[in-house]
Amino acid sequence: MKKEMTREEVIKEVQDQDVEFIRLQFTDLLGHQKNMAITSSQLQKALDNEFMFDGYSIKGFSAIEKADMYLYPDYSSFEIFPWRPQHGKVARLLCDVHTSDGEPFSDDPRYILKKAVAAAAEKGLELMVEPECEFFLFHTDENGLPTTLTHEQAGYLDLGPLDLGENARRDIVLTLEDMGFDVLASHHETAPAQHEVDFAKGSALETADNIMTFKMVVRTMAKRHGLHATFMPKPKQDAAGSGMHLKLMLLKDGKNIFADPDDPSALSREGHYFIKGLLSHIRGISALTNPIVNSYKRLMPGFDAPVYADFNDEVKDSPLIRVLSRKGADTCIELRSPDSAANPYLALAAILTAGLEGLEKQQMPEKGHMADVSMLPTSLSEALDEMEKDPLVVKILGERCMTKYLSAKRAEAEEYRKQITEWELNNYLYRY
Repeated sequence: MKKEMTREEVIKEVQDQDVEFIRLQFTDLLGHQKNMAITSSQLQKALDNEFMFDGYSIKGFSAIEKADMYLYPDYSSFEIFPWRPQHGKVARLLCDVHTSDGEPFSDDPRYILKKAVAAAAEKGLELMVEPECEFFLFHTDENGLPTTLTHEQAGYLDLGPLDLGENARRDIVLTLEDMGFDVLASHHETAPAQHEVDFAKGSALETADNIMTFKMVVRTMAKRHGLHATFMPKPKQDAAGSGMHLKLMLLKDGKNIFADPDDPSALSREGHYFIKGLLSHIRGISALTNPIVNSYKRLMPGFDAPVYADFNDEVKDSPLIRVLSRKGADTCIELRSPDSAANPYLALAAILTAGLEGLEKQQMPEKGHMADVSMLPTSLSEALDEMEKDPLVVKILGERCMTKYLSAKRAEAEEYRKQITEWELNNYLYRY
């Protein structure tokens, strides 16, 4: 769980631990982590929220009238990077973004999730999330640039010497634990060079923060092993893609309201209502849970990824949502479409808001492929069209933020549409 820290405790930690540099980190609209580095001599100024940046230079952060954005550090996010020097250490503080008049910036992804969490809290509810993050470890070329090459042929749960990435994965796990993560398990995944690390459930905001930190740690440790880590959903055409399955549980007054021992699947009516909310809006929020062109190369038949917006009580046919076999206080559902290219703040805000609407409407989902089931979007363009039609997304993002997101992503989809691929050249250049 996230440790609470005060301003004074942050200052004392910096002094006692010989921290010389502090990174003030935040996440832009597209899910890319940004940072401003300061020395410890400037810490007081940072804690007084005096550091600013030009919003016009950050995707989705350009305010209509005021470009100056200010970083408000979250004291409880203070962490020292274990891989940096032991003298003159480097630490980080995650930050919220505020406007020049001191108000939270409404298009800051972390603020958007905070609003969704607050809306749930007003009903006495808290979403708990346990992510399963998959990624590939590939070789780099002679210039240190990433490739999609690997020498290994390991598969699901294989170990060394087949698993050539186990040393890097071990260092990833140990580093995460040094930074306060409760790592549940790590293993080789289905495709060669593909790996998974699972960490313990936390609140929606804590989990989103952890996912951003996790990706930074994975990339850093991989580089130290001469490898490139990628969270690209589908880097290899003939291999399984990387997803980010999310195990979801809803608490009320600290009690898991998804649990019902009298239900055949041990899932309560509230759990079923939450699922119905997700199914009703999954096409509209797919552009947030699966945000890039490449995301839709993963969501295809034959690669253990969902294709339909369906729900099953048990594992079969790669359902979008399933109820896990955990019982009692551990009862939860698993949403299987998201991938790690997603901005976790926006994705979790959408998932929580959709689920809460399901609770309000109190409708039961139908099960299986043949009952009330549609396909997931098959392209980013289709997902954006669905997003634009779904009023829930406007409720989550706000009209201005949604317009920015649609504009950025439509430009991405259009740029992809213009590309001449190797497949086209191989199949058409000679024949036509």
